Amino acid sequence: MTEQGRRVSILGVPSSAGSHNTGQEKAPAAWRAAGLADGLRRAGLDVEDRGDLPAAPFRPGAPVDGLRDVERVVTVARQVAGEVAAIRGDGRLPLVLGGDCTITLGVLAGSGEAGLVYFDGDADLGLPEHSDSAVADTMGMTHLLGGGSPRLAGLGSRCPLLRPEQVVLFGFDPAELDTRQWTELVSRHLYADPAPAVRADPAGRARAARAYLERRAGTYLVHLDVDVLHTGLFPLANFPHFAGLTLDQVSAGLGEFTGSEKFGGLVITEVNPDHDPDGQTIRALAQVVTGAVAGLGG
Repeated sequence: MTEQGRRVSILGVPSSAGSHNTGQEKAPAAWRAAGLADGLRRAGLDVEDRGDLPAAPFRPGAPVDGLRDVERVVTVARQVAGEVAAIRGDGRLPLVLGGDCTITLGVLAGSGEAGLVYFDGDADLGLPEHSDSAVADTMGMTHLLGGGSPRLAGLGSRCPLLRPEQVVLFGFDPAELDTRQWTELVSRHLYADPAPAVRADPAGRARAARAYLERRAGTYLVHLDVDVLHTGLFPLANFPHFAGLTLDQVSAGLGEFTGSEKFGGLVITEVNPDHDPDGQTIRALAQVVTGAVAGLGG
């Protein structure tokens, strides 16, 4: 299906249950206020807005088995999985607006067999037993690959949700990984393009990564965590990254990933509208997302 023939369903997931503070649960409303749906319609796409799942804001609590609030994280992810399965069953493209990174587990669980571009400032290879924070959204890739908590890793009809060859890690800050995480990345032979490599040639790196996934997956999803952006230039993310990419670099990469006939959906995470009181940065990002999904070249 060409970009112009895409039928897009927007789903809001107002959850920060898997995070370390509140704020991200406000993101779906901020996306709508920024005019994302209207922009996609003006670009000629068939857009359906399915509204929001029930809000699940962060709440403080003691960790259990190395994770905070895992019951609510699992509940939200299962709700996401059901909605995404219905969207895909209708032959539509899911555009999921989070919310913290754990919602991507639900998107994969509801999508059937699919690859994943993890366009994120972190590789999220944390483990519950090694985490000081016990925050689930620092462990997303671990759970997608079948590790960590069985409650999260076993969300879908298959476990793991992803095989190592179905993953592209794109844009992460290499300084954020400790020795154990680098060992995990290398031992699993994960395709990895860290931020310095992407910064040098964002479109070229994305084309190569896309070709890698196209050879290994019938369809693939894109997870875009806005903390892949340089916080000093684009302070929208919940967690700061001062070695991130520019908005133009993210636009170039995202446009390549969404340009494939095998592109099967987009989930956007970590937007904290409290960091953007006048809505300026999310409006700029909405234009980038519109250009990528509608094939307008950014």
